[in-house]
Amino acid sequence: MNNTQILLSDFFRHNVRCDSGYDHGVGEMVWMHPPVHRVLGWITKFSSLTLKRNVWSLNQFKGINFKEVYVKGKPAESDLVILEKFPTLINANILNKSGSKLARIVDLIFDYKTGKISSYLLSRSNPKIPGTSRWSLTLNHINDQNPGMVSTDILSLDDLPIVKSSIKEEMLKKSKGLRNQFQQITDIAGQKLEGWLEESPWEEENKLESLRYQEGNWVDDDYENYGKFRNSDRKYGYQEDSSNIKKDYDPWI
Repeated sequence: MNNTQILLSDFFRHNVRCDSGYDHGVGEMVWMHPPVHRVLGWITKFSSLTLKRNVWSLNQFKGINFKEVYVKGKPAESDLVILEKFPTLINANILNKSGSKLARIVDLIFDYKTGKISSYLLSRSNPKIPGTSRWSLTLNHINDQNPGMVSTDILSLDDLPIVKSSIKEEMLKKSKGLRNQFQQITDIAGQKLEGWLEESPWEEENKLESLRYQEGNWVDDDYENYGKFRNSDRKYGYQEDSSNIKKDYDPWI
């Protein structure tokens, strides 16, 4: 959002103070023109004991701070029964491309200088429940609109960016991420196991020993020891035909 854009719900939290210094209360309803997605003004309630409401035009807006909206001039007065008939997209049902209900509009972002609406915020459940999720629906996704109903080109809320996640939504996102990580680990382990089954380590060792034997590199420890014994015999005067040592000697007999 730029510096002049604000959430309608945040705008409603500001007390309206006119140039005569009177406090006219906080916002209660929006006055808008749905066909062109523009806010024309807003309605404040100055007393809970009456059905009378103050109607402000957006061109009366003169400034805003962290808790007050400043307006110039006097408001128009109207009855709540009449104001409830004003066209609005707040609480309108959102339909996907198949015509199924996905959510409803519970808030919007608009420019308080021009009134232009940039996006609508959707809720799947009751927006008054603390911590409910919000999805942002921009105008380019809207195909058609009628009183209480907006048709879109999306298939599910997953096609929209989420503005605020509920605890439940965060848990679903984290669990989905954990499932994906577990699946990746399982796939890697499965690939390694398939490699081990195709050719086990001990088979590779057997191949190496076979190659060593075939190349004449096999060393018989008993034969080496026999050579040492014969040398010792020669030292003490024993003699034997050396030509028959390798031929006749069998270390396993």
